[in-house]
Amino acid sequence: MKTIFTAVQAFMADEDGVTAIEYGLIAALVGVGVAVAAEALGDGISATFTNVTTRLANAIK
Repeated sequence: MKTIFTAVQAFMADEDGVTAIEYGLIAALVGVGVAVAAEALGDGISATFTNVTTRLANAIK
């Protein structure tokens, strides 16, 4: 009985799996942040190129 209790205590004290899960969650959140930033930056760059194209087309006329 004592060995089962000791094994359960060791299992409850082991935090290796928890640490791996936490790192996975952090990596997922960073990925979401990068995707959101890339989308926002992409819209800004697209608007800038559209503005430049329009101004160049008007300057040529």
